[in-house]
Amino acid sequence: MTIQRGAHARADDEQPPTGHRAVGERRRLALLWSVVAVLAVGGVWVVATSPHQGETETGTPSGDKLQTTAVVAGHPAPPLTESQSFVAERYFPAQRAYEYDGYRARRSASREGADCAAVQNDKTRNVLADLDCQGWIGVALTRGDQPVVSSVTVLRFHDAGAAAKALQTVRDKAADFEFTYPEGLFAPAEGVRPMSATRVELVGHHITLTVSRYLDQRAGDAPGKTDKAGEAEEVLALSNRSAAAVAGMPFMWM
Repeated sequence: MTIQRGAHARADDEQPPTGHRAVGERRRLALLWSVVAVLAVGGVWVVATSPHQGETETGTPSGDKLQTTAVVAGHPAPPLTESQSFVAERYFPAQRAYEYDGYRARRSASREGADCAAVQNDKTRNVLADLDCQGWIGVALTRGDQPVVSSVTVLRFHDAGAAAKALQTVRDKAADFEFTYPEGLFAPAEGVRPMSATRVELVGHHITLTVSRYLDQRAGDAPGKTDKAGEAEEVLALSNRSAAAVAGMPFMWM
């Protein structure tokens, strides 16, 4: 019996008093908060992504263009330059519905580039040479209620004066610029001239070139169907006017 009591006594002696245990917990918490405070003062590095022009001269889709920038937590990332932010997704987001005066369409393709010769049919002859073109965006807007697609090309210039100087050249050479096709639609056979409607507008230091065609790229109705041909031309003309208005809206106040 005496031996058992001694064993119990030693076991009780080995357990630290409650007050000592509380002091130890407080010390550990104080050490933890000290580490957190040091990390907060020193700063934490994070990675942010933002759109940029990368490989713009090849006219690749805008969704592939991302720039990686290291910033310190609590400090804003440096603002993008105008050339870095001149991408289709900024001005013509894929998720937006494009509506104007009964016209309703969706963005069905997009691309952009820094070299304005890249959006021209003949890459060996730049019709905008010496006219200070700084970059371009190309989008396709496909109507939901009509089999019509509009190709919108936005040309960016150094300032409004340079854009105004280039306006007549773009109007005269509108056919020299590429049509932006939605997925699944390709250029017509050589020699085929699809029925189309075209508008060229000056918007601040940008020029918008809008060309509308039917998805079947019809060249026109057969003789004797003038009424249908007239209706088809009217649909294209109205689509083109609305698509051109939509194209100019993002740049109207710039």
